Amino acid sequence: MDSSLKQRIQEDMKLALRAQDKQRLSVIRMMLAAIKQIEIDKRVELGDADIYPILNKMLKQRRDAIVQYRYAKRDDLVEQERLEETIIQAYLPSPLTEEEIDRLISQVIKEIGATSSKDMGKVMAALTLKLQGRADIGVVSAKVKDRLSSS
Repeated sequence: MDSSLKQRIQEDMKLALRAQDKQRLSVIRMMLAAIKQIEIDKRVELGDADIYPILNKMLKQRRDAIVQYRYAKRDDLVEQERLEETIIQAYLPSPLTEEEIDRLISQVIKEIGATSSKDMGKVMAALTLKLQGRADIGVVSAKVKDRLSSS
């Protein structure tokens, strides 16, 4: 059940190795190590749907680090984190637009029949599956909360 995403990352690692692109190689190895660690811990082979949350977590770590480094005025480290962020982002599906997110939220709320903030868990569970790697779940959660509290 070797995922096509994992194969693509492994192929890109070989290309980076041949091209002697040390920065790209380092980030790709970091991604593969995170994937492998979870495969070992859970004793399973991960598919694409399982790999997206790992990459999203890595992306979030980079974004948090950028904020911290900016605060510390470490522009050199900000650039390094941005480079890593760009490389990781290349393996995730293209992000949804605000309109697409809003449309999806409305669709899920309608499907579930959510009427109040008590239904937030059900809505977020359904949305998380559909948005996998394509939107910031924190932002989506705030939108859902706003939408459900105003209805």
